[in-house]
Amino acid sequence: MIHPTSIVDKNAKISKNVEIGPYCIIGAKVEIEAGTKLHSHVCIKGKTKIGKNNEFFSFVSIGSPPQDLKYKGENNSIIIGDNNKFREYVNINPGTSQGGTITKLGNNNLLMVYCHVAHDCNLGDNIVLANNVQVGGHVTIENNAIVGGSCAIHQFSRIGNLAMVGGMTGVLSDVIPYGLSLGNRNNLVGLNLIGLRRAKISNEDIKILQKFYDDVFCNQNFRSNIENLNAEIKENKYIKIIINFINSDKKRPISLPDNIK
Repeated sequence: MIHPTSIVDKNAKISKNVEIGPYCIIGAKVEIEAGTKLHSHVCIKGKTKIGKNNEFFSFVSIGSPPQDLKYKGENNSIIIGDNNKFREYVNINPGTSQGGTITKLGNNNLLMVYCHVAHDCNLGDNIVLANNVQVGGHVTIENNAIVGGSCAIHQFSRIGNLAMVGGMTGVLSDVIPYGLSLGNRNNLVGLNLIGLRRAKISNEDIKILQKFYDDVFCNQNFRSNIENLNAEIKENKYIKIIINFINSDKKRPISLPDNIK
């Protein structure tokens, strides 16, 4: 169903069972799959592909040009998966040539009011961005992460799987998987224990993760501390995920506790 006040380009590919409410604008290169709902005043432009059963609330803007002075009109796109909710005034920009030209979001994500996702970002599945989270360009947020309200995430930062960032935090350094990070400029303050339990990770694995955290982040030499870990701990599947995260990217520093020497 398309409301008569909406403007949908004749070249847009709109599947059956898509609901487009009043005063929406849909561009020529937009693709929207079945079951998706646009409430009202939603603007979707550019080469934007949207999966199934997504929900867009009023004044969401998807696909407007990147807010990057280096952008010179090159072809770019946004790919959005299934079952996502985008609350009022969410804004998502497509990629640039410096970052692969694509901004991606996976499945089952919730982006609350006033969230911004900049160019070339890569968001996984089951992520929650609370109200007014500002995600800079080239940011990666892995599956199951939660970012508290009014956080600002510096470009090229990474937030790992099942990590949590407290509200009002400025994220300038990467947050390890399963980590808990907060502060005016983010510091690592422990593990996301509540999230680990909710994810039904066993008590035995949580104890191993806690020992890893205590042994590795006891001082600034965390990379050397990883090398010196017991081999059995290194073989734990959750520890492997953290170590691979730490070793895979060097654009931003790793968030560390603020009281280590």
